[in-house]
Amino acid sequence: MPRLQQIQLRDPFVVTDDGYYYLFGSTDPDIWRKPGIGFDVYRSVAPGVLTEFEGPFPAFRPPDGFWSTTNFWAPEVHRWHDGWYLFATFLPTQGRRGTAILRADHLMGPYRPWSDGPVTPPDWECLDGTLHIDDSGDPWLVFCREWVQVGDGEIWASRLTADLRSIQGDPTLLFSASQAPWAAPLAGRAPGSYVTDGPWVFRDSAGRLRMLWSSFGPDGRYRLGVAETAGGILGPWHQSDRPLYAEDGGHGMLFTGPDGTQCLALHTPNRTPLERPIFVAVRETAEGLVTTGVVISSAPGGEG
Repeated sequence: MPRLQQIQLRDPFVVTDDGYYYLFGSTDPDIWRKPGIGFDVYRSVAPGVLTEFEGPFPAFRPPDGFWSTTNFWAPEVHRWHDGWYLFATFLPTQGRRGTAILRADHLMGPYRPWSDGPVTPPDWECLDGTLHIDDSGDPWLVFCREWVQVGDGEIWASRLTADLRSIQGDPTLLFSASQAPWAAPLAGRAPGSYVTDGPWVFRDSAGRLRMLWSSFGPDGRYRLGVAETAGGILGPWHQSDRPLYAEDGGHGMLFTGPDGTQCLALHTPNRTPLERPIFVAVRETAEGLVTTGVVISSAPGGEG
């Protein structure tokens, strides 16, 4: 049974169910160049345990004739009505990279195709779609339009149909990466090339809508920042002055730890095959989220 620091995984996503922690993520050994294998899930060895997991268990394996064979990235799993839905990035054999939706009757799968290919606009290069439920109980897709197509990476939102099979209406631009003071253009790329990765939307204890998302800093390191809005998902969005996490890690989400601690899950370092999931304690302040310096479960050399 692997400990957390033994699991090669990018884009960690944690689901809590019956006291157990289920860890999803980009689990292929080489998500960049090799054919896609699928997505695995790990389950904590006991309720309330964050350092040791059972698995991996296969959550998704592409069926014969599946429309994508590579770039299986960033799965997120959400409960919606009578099922579990997995949002993930795929590169179609014909078409552009985008977010598709899979469905299962059980949290651990097996997940099967639900949407008819990507639900993101077919002529856009997109990735990292996440589910947001608004105050009226309606589902939205929040996703990135990639810098490789638009230069200054963007984050967009679009309504989803109630069955989560497709988007409806035109997407709305929420913000561009360059609007964040902590983000910097990619070195060695065309001027104005900024990355947007891994949006994840949540409400703080006061009910204010916030978003975690990732980019790169002036030192070339992957980092994670926070945006917020006093309104609904369409904003306007305001960026934090400083990153929440700047130590070559990102693509994060929050979950509640066994003692009630709010935990940030992310991967670090941002290099294959060295990436590992870590859980960092965070707390709310008047200025927003801050890390407390406590690593709940860590890569080699840390606590846990």
